[in-house]
This record gives sequence, structure tokens and C-alpha cells, in this order.
Amino acid sequence: MAKESRNDKRLARHRRVRKNLRGTPERPRLCVFRSLKNISVQVIDDVSGITLAAASSLDKDIKSQAAYGGNKAAAKLVGELIAKKALEKGVIEVAFDRGGFLYHGRVKELADGARSAGLKF
Repeated sequence: MAKESRNDKRLARHRRVRKNLRGTPERPRLCVFRSLKNISVQVIDDVSGITLAAASSLDKDIKSQAAYGGNKAAAKLVGELIAKKALEKGVIEVAFDRGGFLYHGRVKELADGARSAGLKF
């Protein structure tokens, strides 16, 4: 029997969280994905199956401000950007989906950046 990888364990945690978390038109889901070098986030309405807004440390305006996309500073900028884009679309409140990642470090910094820019969790 093969040893379960770290990503398999993360995906199991993500499935466990997603059982009880759904994005609605009034309160869409803020979904986070963290890789070693970058972080990305989407605001998703699960009822109609559409992405309302997306931001990533690979976006041009973030790349110009942050030299490296895999640190807390870049995560905070991505959080602020997604909040700005979501507020433009009329989204004020979201359900935070940490994607099986620990609410710590870059994920926490992204959430704090989104909150500081006006998004409510």
C-alpha cells in the first residue's frame, strides 16, 4: 500500500470542508489555492456554477508590486485585489473556503487583506 501524499491529505480535508460549504448568489464562496510559488483565489457561485471574480499573484498589477508571489506580502495584495473585484461585482459577503490548507501564514494573510479591503466573511 502506497503512502498517502501531502496533497492527497489536503484534498481529503478539502472534500470534508466542502461537504458543508456552498456558494450562493447572495454569499458566494471565496476559494483559495496555494502553491509553492504563487497563490490564487476565486469568488464562485456554486448554484449557477460561475466564477464571479478571480485574482492571483501572477496578475500583472500584483507582479509589479510584489517581487515574489509565494510570500505573505503577495498574499495580502491578492486578498485586497479580490476584495476590490468582488465589491465591483456587488459581492459584499463571502463564505471562506481555505481549500484544505491550514488557516495560517499566507492563507490567513490573504483573508486579512480581503477583510481590510471591505469583504465580509
